[in-house]
Amino acid sequence: MKRRVSVCFMAALLIMTALSGCTGGTGESSEDKSSKESTVAESSQSAEASQSTEAAVAGEPVYGGKVVVGIQQDMDSLDPHKATAAGTKEILFNIFEGLLKPDPNGNLMNAVASDYSVSEDGLTYTFTLREGVKFHNGNPVTAEDVKYSLDRVSGLLDGTALISTLSADKGGITSVDILDDKTVQVSVGSANLELIYSFTAAIIPAGSGEDEAAQPIGTGPFSFVSYKPQEGIVVKKNADYWQEGLPYLDEVDFKIVNSADTALLELKGGSIDIYPYLTDSQATELADSMQVLAAPSNVVQALFLNNADDTLKDARVRQAICYALDKDSVNEFVFGGNGAIVSAAMLPTMQSYYVDLNDVYGTGANTAKAKELLTEAGFPDGINFEIKVPANYEVHMQTAEVIADQLNAANIHTTIVPVEWETWLNDVYNGRKYQGTISGITTDLTPGYLLNRFQTESSKNFINYANPAFDETYAKAAASLDLAEKATYYKELQRLMAEDAGTAFISVPPITVAIKQELAGYTFYPIYVQDMSVVYYTK
Repeated sequence: MKRRVSVCFMAALLIMTALSGCTGGTGESSEDKSSKESTVAESSQSAEASQSTEAAVAGEPVYGGKVVVGIQQDMDSLDPHKATAAGTKEILFNIFEGLLKPDPNGNLMNAVASDYSVSEDGLTYTFTLREGVKFHNGNPVTAEDVKYSLDRVSGLLDGTALISTLSADKGGITSVDILDDKTVQVSVGSANLELIYSFTAAIIPAGSGEDEAAQPIGTGPFSFVSYKPQEGIVVKKNADYWQEGLPYLDEVDFKIVNSADTALLELKGGSIDIYPYLTDSQATELADSMQVLAAPSNVVQALFLNNADDTLKDARVRQAICYALDKDSVNEFVFGGNGAIVSAAMLPTMQSYYVDLNDVYGTGANTAKAKELLTEAGFPDGINFEIKVPANYEVHMQTAEVIADQLNAANIHTTIVPVEWETWLNDVYNGRKYQGTISGITTDLTPGYLLNRFQTESSKNFINYANPAFDETYAKAAASLDLAEKATYYKELQRLMAEDAGTAFISVPPITVAIKQELAGYTFYPIYVQDMSVVYYTK
């Protein structure tokens, strides 16, 4: 196959990965980078994670066994193309794979594809399928399966794009052509340095469509066994997995644990082997009985504000809320001082794209300024403010309790309303029926992922943020093929949103995991996944 790779375009892809906090290439594809042992330098984020996991990798691996992983929420869909919640995607990572997949260092590695190239103008991607990859039903992956999957997520199949970045009207996929049994060519509407990351979209059997929600079939290291709403999902080892030597475990049970207290009791009692969502106090309590590992997360936590609310539509009210917050106290009380305080939707580890805006409102409370703004907005006696919080997330509940006192001190009379996860997803995220909510948004490996959701017409814009200048600037950022220029646009987007107080960003929390002493291999990723393929029992 003739490789038509633009040196400039591919070099930009390589550099962008380095600038976003990761080292190594995103896919000059002359070699197969599927080895589970990366030879590239680690990013600063994954390096910290690796240091924290050194204690867990002692002892020789043993094949076999079962582990129970505690999770905080029910699955919103078993269909990988329709799953919305990060808590669902972290589990489906074990069942499904795309043409490419992320590795622990933040690089893209070949998965269902063994090789790919990009045309000189950045408008054509050519993928070569890996030999011997099978679906969990035993059928080999074909070019028809790849075409069907990409047609489905891009909207070419039925007009409904399931992954917005791949939609033709956003410069995504315009056609998918089968060149031969092992080669698929994808044409896109515009060159985009970040588009390659969207080819992590799951490859599913041709025609399976809606069946995936009931009986998921992928190519990942584990295959689906069963799912019980409000209880959990069970997966088993894929004996035909293409990546040699993986997985180690025979079975993984992802068990839903709806409260932090229950999780702690089950960890102590031994009915849960791994729990990735410890609070600071829980980590301290478990330190002597379990392995407790920590690393920076890829989650930006915020007090999200509904900009369409009658009270909050005035930017001065939203600014008052931002001034009233004492983020330093939140960080100390909830995260033991281990979080990173932020005022924008960007990870500080994406150094070339992140801009520190903590001086806009400060990290401590300015109660006098908050009251002044409320008075200017016509609320001299303050406002009534309701915060809906998913009760299954202890860190968000704790954060709500801390900031409620801060807001009350500024005449923002706050009521906390704990809600079940399904209610939060339906009423807050999808229904947008709320004033404020505390939650976290996760990112993929691209700097634009956290910002694109705040475009006016984005289906993910659950805060109803509407700013023409933001939309125009984001369009310029997406179209730019110059990395310095792209970084400038992303920084401007963060400034625009901070000045509007579109939402009150709080922190990037640490991720702290409890692991049974007999287990090893747990690996942190710069994205939100639970990779059980590398976890094993030791001798």
